[in-house]
Amino acid sequence: MSENDRTEWRPDVLGEHFEQLTLPLGRDSEGEVVATLVRHRPPRRLRLKPGPASGADVLYVHGWSDYFFNPELAEYWSNAGARFFALDLRKYGRSLRPGQTPGFITDLADYDADIGAALDAMGHGAPDAVLPASTASTGRPLILLGHSTGGLTLSLWAARHRGRAAALVLNSPWLEFQASRVGREALAPVIGWGAKVTPLAPLPNVDLGFYTRTVAKEQDGEWEYNHEWRPARGFTTHPAWLTAVLAGHATVAARIDVGAPVLTLLSKRSTLQARWDPAMASSDIVLVVDEVAERTLRLGQTGAVTRIDGALHDVFLSRKPVRAAAYAAITQWLCGYAPHRR
Repeated sequence: MSENDRTEWRPDVLGEHFEQLTLPLGRDSEGEVVATLVRHRPPRRLRLKPGPASGADVLYVHGWSDYFFNPELAEYWSNAGARFFALDLRKYGRSLRPGQTPGFITDLADYDADIGAALDAMGHGAPDAVLPASTASTGRPLILLGHSTGGLTLSLWAARHRGRAAALVLNSPWLEFQASRVGREALAPVIGWGAKVTPLAPLPNVDLGFYTRTVAKEQDGEWEYNHEWRPARGFTTHPAWLTAVLAGHATVAARIDVGAPVLTLLSKRSTLQARWDPAMASSDIVLVVDEVAERTLRLGQTGAVTRIDGALHDVFLSRKPVRAAAYAAITQWLCGYAPHRR
């Protein structure tokens, strides 16, 4: 990316205090490939004020069939003293181009290019020979923040680039298949065969729209967002994409080391069923949270899990009191580990 590209920040769809930067990634069989970096620019009087994350940079990565649309999350980190950035990965949200298959990828490691371009634009390019890797060229520690598939992607990235991140905060990371290890191992060969024969064949849609019901403001939730970028029943899934995710699950199950402290936020309970239940408005209806909690122990030597009563799959889209509890948990953890002082 040229120096001019790095400075071409423009107004973002989130409005005042947000800007976006397009990150060119070349071309594939569907055309131009880009990622999009969003940054929060709070009022000057509030920038980099003292807080539990003072001196740090935060990079957020969304989950499947999603994009960054949560200004409150950015404001929390800015108020904590960090610089906040969010990345819409290739073929998601701001980065989705006409004619592209939404969210499609065949190897989660391909996102290294997206993450690398974002870090380069943030001033966290390849470490030099003087500064510690986790501070890179900015002298600022890097905190990775990932939701669902984004949490899986960032965990795998951190394990391949140990030392680049000072800490990871994972919001309901998709670290294991919903049918558990046994189900994953049984399904993987079948899906893998399909990925080789018809990689883009549509898989059955198991999303009944209940999660959208708990999130969207026009239904039972509190959030407004672009429904083309985050459809009510999710993107169509494909064998090649699911093979990539299952491979990531297998890698985590075999144990990895992300090389940094990890905080994982999860709901206290899961409600996975084919009929609507009011309990879905206060639980994770996407993942088996007990399974994920166990998998977080396979990410490294230092980790903590906080289970939050009433949380949705995206903890930061839960009801306001639940979100407040999640932010308080992060603040307490930051004060304990203080990655910004490393």
